[in-house]
Amino acid sequence: MTTKKLLVLGVGNILLMDEGVGVYAVQELGKEDWPEHVDFVDGGTFTQDIFYLFEKYDHVLVLDAVRGGQEPGTIYRLKENDLIENKDQSLSLHDIDLLDSLNMAELLGKRPTLTVIGIEPEKFDWEMKLTPTLKKAFPEFLEVIRQEIYNILNSSTF
Repeated sequence: MTTKKLLVLGVGNILLMDEGVGVYAVQELGKEDWPEHVDFVDGGTFTQDIFYLFEKYDHVLVLDAVRGGQEPGTIYRLKENDLIENKDQSLSLHDIDLLDSLNMAELLGKRPTLTVIGIEPEKFDWEMKLTPTLKKAFPEFLEVIRQEIYNILNSSTF
């Protein structure tokens, strides 16, 4: 039996305060002890250029700042359909590239399952740190991500 692989992909721009929260999260979680079939990648402000990574995985968990119109620090769990059904594209800065990357991976023969764990940002500005609001919410964000990783690894559909 082949071991299924999980990619945890942090995206965002650490130069723009809360926009970098996904990158900070993947960097922090990558320091922890995980099974060898779980990979952590800093995707930065990725474009479709990294779609080739997707074909190596059965599940992709994306960590990102997500604009959903709620209070800063609100944590979201989204599946691919949530992004597709979001006609005004207000959920995230990166979801269009993300869906395109999944489609390209499918053309190459393997489309992984997608989950996004996001957090509502407070501010995007030229500074390399999280706002105090997101810094306070960051430990809970990490815990939600850890739980999602465990859920994915223990899922019968994974």
